[in-house]
Amino acid sequence: MTPRFGNFLALSPHGFTRVAYADWGPPDSERVVICVHGLTRNARDFDRLADALAERGARVVAPDVPGRGRSDWLAAAEDYGYPFYTSAMAALLAHLRVESVEWVGTSMGGVIGMTLAAQPNTPIRKLVLNDVGAFIPKASLGHLGTYAGADPRFADVAAVEAYFRQVYAPFGKLTDFEWRHLSEHGAVPDGSGRLRLHYDPAIAQALTAGPMEDIALWPVWDRVACPVLIIRGAASGLLLKETAAEMLARGAAGTKGVVEFVEIPDCGHAPALMAADQVALVRDWLAR
Repeated sequence: MTPRFGNFLALSPHGFTRVAYADWGPPDSERVVICVHGLTRNARDFDRLADALAERGARVVAPDVPGRGRSDWLAAAEDYGYPFYTSAMAALLAHLRVESVEWVGTSMGGVIGMTLAAQPNTPIRKLVLNDVGAFIPKASLGHLGTYAGADPRFADVAAVEAYFRQVYAPFGKLTDFEWRHLSEHGAVPDGSGRLRLHYDPAIAQALTAGPMEDIALWPVWDRVACPVLIIRGAASGLLLKETAAEMLARGAAGTKGVVEFVEIPDCGHAPALMAADQVALVRDWLAR
């Protein structure tokens, strides 16, 4: 299914910026699912999941977080961070004029979703956290910083794919078609006859600007009251097994809805949510 495309304006500390999104399924559906990608990825990571959800009658909207994909790059690199990302996604919800949504977030997209789900009167009624949780160890952030700020150039899509197969190996055992899909949507012409990655290298500034520190989001997690599905790549170094266990324990002891946990074998950070079993897992959990 070919998505529709739209955009809206979000206000950063240094001015308005255009935020793009892909849109599948019936535009007037009462059921809306928001899918938000990881640090260096973009909306088209969710094509397969969106198709499966749209076939069940849902409208699926996947934004390109500013600095990625079809969205504008920010004039001030210091604006790349969660305060602006969360306000931009709140602007998306206002743009869509929806009162409730289901949220699927991979890594960075999960942190944004958890933050919004923790707010009073949140419109998020179900939350899927794909390989991210309430504690992020600094070692994993350091690993992300090793490639997120890179600005390589490639002769063709095949060279992009070779690079992605190395950098994104923890995504799991993807098919040739899936690697090619990620590569085709993960690079764009650079104006000189070569290809560059489809994001602003400055997005990594927040990771490299100062000393690495663990990120603890337990106060945010404790305020999330909707049902949550936590997905973990079995070899993930970002969502530790003990973090997931603590999230489950706090969920059981608190007032939130059901919190469930599923571990995906042969994956690290983060499962790509492209394989048929992973798509079915998310689709069926949201439908319950």
